[in-house]
Amino acid sequence: MSGSDNPPLLVDTLRGSGGNSDLVLIVDDVPDNLAVLHDALDESGYTVLVATSGEQALQRAAQARPDIVLLDAMMPGIDGFEVARRLKADAATAHIPIVFMTGLTETEHLVAALEAGGVDYVTKPIKPKEVLARMNVHLQGARRARQAAQQAGQARNALDAFGYASITVRMPEGKLIWQTALAREMLLRYCGTSAPVTPPAVLAWLRRHLPDAQQRQVEPPALAIAHGANRLSLRLHQQTGHDDDGDDWLIIMRELSDTAVIETMSLSLKLTAREAEVLYWVVKGKTNKDIGEILGSSPATAKKHLERVYVKLGVETRTAAAGVAMKRIRELQPQFEF
Repeated sequence: MSGSDNPPLLVDTLRGSGGNSDLVLIVDDVPDNLAVLHDALDESGYTVLVATSGEQALQRAAQARPDIVLLDAMMPGIDGFEVARRLKADAATAHIPIVFMTGLTETEHLVAALEAGGVDYVTKPIKPKEVLARMNVHLQGARRARQAAQQAGQARNALDAFGYASITVRMPEGKLIWQTALAREMLLRYCGTSAPVTPPAVLAWLRRHLPDAQQRQVEPPALAIAHGANRLSLRLHQQTGHDDDGDDWLIIMRELSDTAVIETMSLSLKLTAREAEVLYWVVKGKTNKDIGEILGSSPATAKKHLERVYVKLGVETRTAAAGVAMKRIRELQPQFEF
């Protein structure tokens, strides 16, 4: 049974009404070992699940998502090493720390336990106090990792909620290593790419500007990718990681709409929709000829609209009209890229 098939309250039911008690899964095919550990953990306030085989352990883990697994290395059927490998291969259980319990003390067996995904091991015969001490260390680490992941997830969700998508790209490899849900949708729509592929335009922009960002601490100019009347604006936010494989860079993206800015100008400056369109393109540095071509009219028509804009704004020149418009856009659409 997979985790998605479980009743949604199963885990909280096992942990107690508050959902705060750490849930421990003990896996051992020897009943005496289970009894000793079960009693010690229960007395220490843990909620305990038991499994007597590898198959049962995988089922229990998928159902209950324990906070830690105490795993016997040698069992008939699916042994502890294989159980660990399968738990680590499943995204739903990969984060759970696994402490091996083994009577095998040869180095090769202990190495095998760690390579299979164990974070630690205790040797048999089991000493409950030692197990409790080891468990506490790994549970604290797991809690910190969960809290960090939750905080990062909340921050990314907050960005999405306000229309700011984010991605992280590892350089110099150029691999997109994570993205928010909104970023995934934007990159697919604007660039036709999906992770781990970084859009070529974004990669070229990073390679061109990263030297300045690293050496001179200078934020590069925003990258704009057009799609019809909308644009995707990308800004390099900060370096978030560094290791031998390279540097991770966080990029913040926002979709900008010409239509939304034009509507804002029309309402706030009391212009007609066409007058606002003409003024918008003046702000963008277009000539009357350019504006006529964009709007499907003549340069003379664009000029007449612009003259009416001058009167409504109380200005006499193209530059002054653009200045009034830019000031209002900055007030009402601060994310707009001029």
